[in-house]
Amino acid sequence: MWLSHLRREYGLGALERKDLAPDPIAQFEKWFDQAARGRGQTWLRRVGIALYKLGQAILGRAPEEVNAMVLATAGKSGRPSARFVLLKGFDHRGFIFFTNYDSRKGRELTENPEATLVFYWPDLERQVCISGTATKLSREESEAYFRTRPRGSQIAAWASPQSEVIPDRAALERRWAEFAAKFEGTEVPLPPNWGGYLLEPREIEFWQGRANRLHDRFRYTKTGSNHWQIEQLAP
Repeated sequence: MWLSHLRREYGLGALERKDLAPDPIAQFEKWFDQAARGRGQTWLRRVGIALYKLGQAILGRAPEEVNAMVLATAGKSGRPSARFVLLKGFDHRGFIFFTNYDSRKGRELTENPEATLVFYWPDLERQVCISGTATKLSREESEAYFRTRPRGSQIAAWASPQSEVIPDRAALERRWAEFAAKFEGTEVPLPPNWGGYLLEPREIEFWQGRANRLHDRFRYTKTGSNHWQIEQLAP
């Protein structure tokens, strides 16, 4: 089946060198804030998006998660894998997400800590690609985040043998019920095989859709502890 008819033009904005922050984390924060708040769009487009989202809400569909990102990893075999995860924080060090360390992504990051994150915000016709090295967060930081999770999600972290084959959903729900009973009346502790990763970026690319596929692309490459080289790339 050909999909050549699925095509859109981009025209919401532009990205110029003079508008870039010297630090890519600051630039990411600006774009993330705009994606979360819907800024940087025309009034007519904001109205259209608002009506669309209202319709989705009436239909009971969840709102878009602007912190959703593709995490691409590869183990020692070199075979890549990718999945969506949620960004849970970012600062001058890099980008933070949480998972089961025994999952496929956890095993691959143990074998090969090099990884890439990709954000796509269609409302703004923007994407950001981030490549770098992932390391585990400290136990203290993972525990601090774990305490903010809903209790059901905390129990799920114990109950789910993530990425392993299970007989059926009923078996998974039984495990959840067993751990719910085990921790009844007490605080759910952080599982020993669950926690956060910090991806320290080495390269960050910002992409802004433009008309005629002449998109704006700027790449930040780290050249020192606090220095980034900025280059424009052909689309």
